[in-house]
Amino acid sequence: MTTLSEMAGKYALVTGGSSGIGVAIANELAAAGANIILVARASDRLEQTAAGLSQNHGVTGENIASNLHSPGAASELIAKVAEVGIDIEMLVNSAGTSSKDLVAEYEPAILRQLVDLNVGALTELTTMVVADMVRRGHGAIINVASTGAYSPAPLLAVYAASKAYVLSFTQALWAETRDSGVRVVAVSPGPTLTPMNSAPARGKRQPEQVAWTALSALEANGPAVIDGGMNKASALLARLLPPRFMAPLAKRMLQPK
Repeated sequence: MTTLSEMAGKYALVTGGSSGIGVAIANELAAAGANIILVARASDRLEQTAAGLSQNHGVTGENIASNLHSPGAASELIAKVAEVGIDIEMLVNSAGTSSKDLVAEYEPAILRQLVDLNVGALTELTTMVVADMVRRGHGAIINVASTGAYSPAPLLAVYAASKAYVLSFTQALWAETRDSGVRVVAVSPGPTLTPMNSAPARGKRQPEQVAWTALSALEANGPAVIDGGMNKASALLARLLPPRFMAPLAKRMLQPK
């Protein structure tokens, strides 16, 4: 079972690697001696981040610019990594996008892109990488879900549903691989100060806190972890309430004041 302390000299592939939680996880991994392959759309920020990891931690920092929601992008990414003979010891699926409006107000194609990235690309990357990990008998996969995965979320309907998929998929994959030597875990952040969620608000967590929660979870055995005590309490409470009560309550909470 691969943990943070065992990553020195090995490679981690981190999507969403140009900002936010992805960068925070990459920094922690690089500090532990892991070589990092960063993946995101913004090539300039990717190059700067990868160079910073190399300079600050003395590791190899690679970057691959990719629009992962595009058809075939995930396969092309893994092919590029395979071409240079790199074995991915850890996959961190942090790339994602959000929605915040009524479904009826959205262009359908925009919501389709959200699902293609949050669900499709994550599933495809995970499926391609986990087969080699199982064959080798070691490796780790961290999938970034959300506390929104634990309840319907009007105004965030498609985002929350996509993260519910990530949570369920990861929990099932954890059960499939738990005797293989591969560690699989979903981390569910609540409100976190990232470019996708940049408006200041009381109680928001920092990306570094989420990164530490995710990487620390590799030392445990469970399929999922929620970042932050208050987030954990609210997410688990949401699971106990019937959707006919929870969904309208969530709508009132998420509506702009």
